[in-house]
Amino acid sequence: MVGFCAFSQSNQSSAAPSSETDAKPILLERNEGELRTRRIHIDNSASASSQFMLKVSPKNNGSQHLVAGTEEVAPSATLPKHRHLVQDEIVLVHSGTAHVWLGDQERDLHAGGLVFIPANTWVSLKNVGTDPISLTFVFSAPGFEDTMRCNSVPAGETPTQITPEQQRECAHLGHAESASRQEQPTK
Repeated sequence: MVGFCAFSQSNQSSAAPSSETDAKPILLERNEGELRTRRIHIDNSASASSQFMLKVSPKNNGSQHLVAGTEEVAPSATLPKHRHLVQDEIVLVHSGTAHVWLGDQERDLHAGGLVFIPANTWVSLKNVGTDPISLTFVFSAPGFEDTMRCNSVPAGETPTQITPEQQRECAHLGHAESASRQEQPTK
């Protein structure tokens, strides 16, 4: 069962004035957040997971400084080589074994591992274990969640097809760039 967070406007007559962009504090369980299902790639490229969950973003709780979410990467699946042009990213590995390509570095990370990805740094990740990788991603600024939403539909909706050109347009929305298929790392 997936829970979705709903936020209500509270009566602020006795509170200090607040703008509409103020971030709202939230407490979320593992299954709470904005669950999304990835769209179907018509070029037969596979996404690393079929779903992900956005937990903190301007649309989810009004955060203007951070974006956070979770994802599970299936065994043998790969997060394709890409870079974020304006945001730093941190990936926390909670379970599984990830082979990570980061700039000119390459190594395996296990549960408890951390990847810090400065803006403009190429990164890719492959699940080289037999168990799913459970991870949390945190971005230093909003933006990439727009790419993620563009490449997906809300959970429960039927995923639509997405062309390579649409994928590039989605990447542009979130200030990201994907490497060509020929540039993807292999292990």
